[in-house]
Amino acid sequence: MAELRCAEICAGAGGQALGLEQAGFEHEAAVELDADACETLRRNRGATWKVVEDDVANLDGRAFAGIDLLAGGVPCPPFSIAGRQLGRGDERDLFPQALRLIEESAPRAVMLENVRGLAAGRFDGYRAQVLGRLHGLGYLTWWQLIQASDFGVPQLRPRLVLVAVRQPWAAAFRWPRPLPGPPPTVGEVLAGPMSQAGWPGAAAWSRRAAGIAPTIVGGSKKHGGPDLGPTRARAAWRLLGVDGLGIADGPPGPGFPADGLPKLTTAMVALLQGFPAGWQFAGRKTAAYRQVGNAFPPPAARALGDAIAAALTAF
Repeated sequence: MAELRCAEICAGAGGQALGLEQAGFEHEAAVELDADACETLRRNRGATWKVVEDDVANLDGRAFAGIDLLAGGVPCPPFSIAGRQLGRGDERDLFPQALRLIEESAPRAVMLENVRGLAAGRFDGYRAQVLGRLHGLGYLTWWQLIQASDFGVPQLRPRLVLVAVRQPWAAAFRWPRPLPGPPPTVGEVLAGPMSQAGWPGAAAWSRRAAGIAPTIVGGSKKHGGPDLGPTRARAAWRLLGVDGLGIADGPPGPGFPADGLPKLTTAMVALLQGFPAGWQFAGRKTAAYRQVGNAFPPPAARALGDAIAAALTAF
């Protein structure tokens, strides 16, 4: 496959960037404003990704002229229920900046992901404006609701993904097909980490946690701490044998009741997001967990990256 180059905005802890790297894209830039997330990117890929710690409003897209793909996970608060769904009335809406960068850099393809809330009827006009701008720039466009569990992630995590591709490559684009069979369960993924400190109930817990997780949430700097979500989500976690009210500093040890409900660690939640073991997250516990909870699962990003790469190398 020919070398493919990409630039990514709102890169966060690198979930999408890692998936795109696995799909064969070389990062000319991974742009992120949050200092802790930038340190996470540097710790894990500082030698191969150019990490740019800056606001996307300060970027000149012409610096990325000639890239194959511009990607990003633009902030979700403008379209999420938790963020009051203010859309373009929310100062955190970065779609206008993304469109500006697309116009200035003219990539062959674009991939932007956001929460399912953007698919709501109240945002029909907004989505139409985004597509109209991209059509005017010469792209064919598609919106698709992607479920992370279709690509091996043990979690119910729907994301709305926008893909835009120029001709002639657009003719070859196909959405990735779900993997055959169900994803692994929470218990299967976390059996090792949950037992590593000697908890006697780990094996029984792993068998009990025989389903996939509800959507992991990260909160924002204004709202939400390190826990597994609101009341409904915590009830779903409890059915899996997990105490969702808070994040643990370490796995349960020998003194933890064999029939107890353990809390997850940030590293465990990262595994449920599809990060590889050993991916390092910078910052204090709340900051690190927020990076994990807000990430785009790498396996889903890889599937999308593979589909876009296949289109870009078809001609």
